[in-house]
Amino acid sequence: MPSCIRIATRASQLALWQAHEVARLIGLAAPQVTTELVTISTKGDRELADPLRSFGGMGVFTREVQQAVLAGTADIAVHSLKDLPTDSAPGLVLAGIPARGLVLDVIVMPQTSGQQPVAPATAIELIRSLPHNAEVGTGSPRRQAQLLRIRPDLQLLEVRGNIETRLRKLDEGGYNALVLANAGLDRLGLSRRISAIMAPPLMYPAVGQGALGIECRTDDQPTIAILHALSDPLTRNQVTAERALLSTLRAGCHAPLGIFSQGIEPSGLHLEAVLMANDGRTRLTAAATGPANRATELGECVAQLLLDQGGAALLK
Repeated sequence: MPSCIRIATRASQLALWQAHEVARLIGLAAPQVTTELVTISTKGDRELADPLRSFGGMGVFTREVQQAVLAGTADIAVHSLKDLPTDSAPGLVLAGIPARGLVLDVIVMPQTSGQQPVAPATAIELIRSLPHNAEVGTGSPRRQAQLLRIRPDLQLLEVRGNIETRLRKLDEGGYNALVLANAGLDRLGLSRRISAIMAPPLMYPAVGQGALGIECRTDDQPTIAILHALSDPLTRNQVTAERALLSTLRAGCHAPLGIFSQGIEPSGLHLEAVLMANDGRTRLTAAATGPANRATELGECVAQLLLDQGGAALLK
């Protein structure tokens, strides 16, 4: 049993929240083990001027964090699971997947001092109420394609930086609206900024959204045992199915692919996915249900259903 586990993490407020949460869970699973944070600056954090997909996309927020573990300067790496490539880095294993947070995306409208409260509205009502050619902040092709299917006139703009920076840009008039992950706002105590939640079929979330992934070295059996102990079986089955679908499609985190999984009593798992053209005009859907302990096969099955409909052409 290790006496101390060093946690490699990005330095954003959200990443630090996630690392502290993992430290808390380690304390519950192994009270005798202390923890220490090792902050890492990743390429995705440093290079904010260009779209993520322009310099690698998948792995841009994880590579340097993983390298700290491989180099021995940290013992585990904590990631937002939606940022983690489906192919494991040589020498590392995805050993810990805690209980998932909130999964869906949300729409956030500008807020200014002295502004009158906006009447509650559904997500579709808010999207339809935006002015013609409204500028919406989201660099995700998945979100962009689903929004364009509703409003082809929307101008979808890249928005980079941490959540607080994005909200400031919104409030300063840089955008008419933002689309963000519910989990990030919730974890930073910013749920009050949510204007409406976007649920399927309006907006399907990303693979692994709302979940954390914790990696360690493949030969570090004591740490692997601790990470297994703090993992949540349902969440692991859900993200295993989702990541198997992504891997089978050979798609990255910037593919116009949305996915949603749910546990079904007593021991089943339902998985549905949407694959779209970047302009939103073509939309393929597929779904299947199976035993939760065969999550990989379920994900592969739904992926094949998408491919059978011509999905490969949408991924080029």
